[in-house]
Amino acid sequence: MKDFLYSAVQIADILSVGKSTVEKWEKSLFAKAVITSDGRKLYDIRTLTHFDVIKQMVNTDWDIQEQTKPVKPYQSIELFAGAGGLALGLERAGFHAQMLNEIDKDACATLRNNRPNWNIIHSDISKIDFSPYHNKIELLSGGFPCQSFSYAGKGLGFEDIRGTLFFEFARAVQDISPKIFLAENVKGLLSHDEGKTLNTIKNVLSSLGYDLIEPKILKAIFYRVPQKRERLIIIGIRKDININAFSWPAVYKRLMVVRDALKKGDLYDCDVPASQGQKYPQRKSEILSHVPQGGYWRDLPDDLQREYMQKSYYLGGGKTGMARRLSWDEPSLTLTCAPAQKQTERCHPTENRPLTMREYARIQTFPDDWQFHGSLSSIYKQIGNAVPVNLAYAIGRSLVDCLNKMEVNIQKSYKISA
Repeated sequence: MKDFLYSAVQIADILSVGKSTVEKWEKSLFAKAVITSDGRKLYDIRTLTHFDVIKQMVNTDWDIQEQTKPVKPYQSIELFAGAGGLALGLERAGFHAQMLNEIDKDACATLRNNRPNWNIIHSDISKIDFSPYHNKIELLSGGFPCQSFSYAGKGLGFEDIRGTLFFEFARAVQDISPKIFLAENVKGLLSHDEGKTLNTIKNVLSSLGYDLIEPKILKAIFYRVPQKRERLIIIGIRKDININAFSWPAVYKRLMVVRDALKKGDLYDCDVPASQGQKYPQRKSEILSHVPQGGYWRDLPDDLQREYMQKSYYLGGGKTGMARRLSWDEPSLTLTCAPAQKQTERCHPTENRPLTMREYARIQTFPDDWQFHGSLSSIYKQIGNAVPVNLAYAIGRSLVDCLNKMEVNIQKSYKISA
């Protein structure tokens, strides 16, 4: 029963609506509320299954999909690998990394120290020769940084995108000819330059011989990640072997929240270990002590609002990331590269301090034994830029399932021809 009971704020996160909207639904008998023994008002999401994503949560195939295993060893290459969030999730799904490329030296140290057997190439991607991997790789993955393209002409092709990091990703696709590629990027790429950037990307990848699954924004909160991170996922399957076998991963049966990340429970078997963390100046800590869980600067008394916000107090816009305190019972806001930065505050739910680096890592669902290297600011940046491990794992299982079906199809074709 408890897996089906959610607060108005949690349902708002699931459905991307305001808390007040959920409360209005109750008044119109659209949503059924119950009062718990400790006096909390919660809603039974089984009364909201006319919303597709809630229907998926209630009737999820997650446990079935979690049984997916590779029918043969699948080889992968990852570009722009960062601190390894995507690679670690794909490894858990069953992929064997043959090479990972990253230009940041601290991120490379993180990868090497955690996986000494991985082939880590610390290099500018433009210097890498991918030809030795031609037709030897099942999956090419990576999150290329999104850069603006020039639209001097119509229908930009492969040669017209030179000088962008996407060109390097496309070059790798062309030279390696993997069975599948996975590209992930920020949600904003979907609407960047009125959609022209994404259309260029899709056209170029299609011209290289790939059928594209329609790009989709995946919300991490649906994949056992206690964070409101959203990533645009682009998947392409080589046209000569595509059998339309790919399915997006099932959503998990419940919402994970900050408590799941930092306390012993379903995600971790112990409370979060102590670690380094940034500190607030004394006055900032005093002001943030007045912000309730899940609150932000507008929850401060007016005099403290004016002191903290200064000139921003008089400007328009919500500025909801400022003086923001997380809540134990809600997913974390999307982690940034700096948890103590005034515009993107990520304050601990009950302590007057930023999240520590290990707390950051848990919200990104890294295992506790994954050690990060570099300065504290570099570590925050590595973690903040990562793909959540559990999200990568869910996508990885769908890719393995697709490859398994291709393999069965190949074997059937072989028997028929024989």
